[in-house]
Amino acid sequence: MSTPLVSVIIATYNWSSVLPYAIGSVLQQTITDIEILVVGDCCTDDSEDVVARVGDPRVRWINLPVNSGHQSEPNNTGLRQARGKYVAYCGHDDLWMPHHLECAVAALDAGADLTYSVIRTVRPEGTAHDATAVPFPYTPGLSIPPSSVVHHHELIKRVGEWQDYRKIQIDPEADLWQRMHQAGCTFAFIPRLTVIKLPASMRRNVYKTRPSHEQAAWLKRIQSEPDLEMSELTAMLLIAEQGFLHKSGTRPYRTVCAEFLKETRERIRIRLAGAFAGIPHSSNMIEYRRRFKGLDRNP
Repeated sequence: MSTPLVSVIIATYNWSSVLPYAIGSVLQQTITDIEILVVGDCCTDDSEDVVARVGDPRVRWINLPVNSGHQSEPNNTGLRQARGKYVAYCGHDDLWMPHHLECAVAALDAGADLTYSVIRTVRPEGTAHDATAVPFPYTPGLSIPPSSVVHHHELIKRVGEWQDYRKIQIDPEADLWQRMHQAGCTFAFIPRLTVIKLPASMRRNVYKTRPSHEQAAWLKRIQSEPDLEMSELTAMLLIAEQGFLHKSGTRPYRTVCAEFLKETRERIRIRLAGAFAGIPHSSNMIEYRRRFKGLDRNP
């Protein structure tokens, strides 16, 4: 069996309906020398059957015997079994533009150790406007979404694996990128839109309802609109230029302020709860997100 250039890790848990779209966006990459490791966090639904129906020998299913409650352990399992020179992560509810790996590999071949790119973050339907996210030049602690990141596989030997979120003070992805940066790794920002992100953390009880219509609609756009990247980048730049209040639509200033204060109070409450309970801030935030998304609290 030949060694693939890129190993793509898709961590998943009991949301089989989105898997064909995430996998489909990976299989449509302009770089085809890949393997795709779909790693279930002790999935009990039909995810294995859904992956099998993809029917591509480059796609492999792995299921953990015990649920860990976070993508860290599925990602670590994928890293241990990955054979590629480079490693990429794709969220099971996210999508890649066809040039995602091509852009990343070009930067890695040119000397970078890790790459990340522009992300289009899509808010839930029915909200005032879609949100946009453009990663800034990396600074330690920046939580770059994993779906945007591609790095040399050998970096894991140098800095270690993903950490358990209950044992660290920041999100596991922010912790890993920070350790890579501290080890002297070169980060390259790719100024192209390569990822469509549909955050579960913005969609209440999404793990109970398990929809996939948004992923289906966006993948169709990726496949049918050759100018999608340019049109979305243009929209993102206009929103950024016109500022936060314009991005909030026609909602009154009072409403925008009230939402900001509500979110601030909630974050302070979670942070204080962790301080008094002796629990790291990261653990509190992730448990809060889990409950919002419709998942049970971890033991």
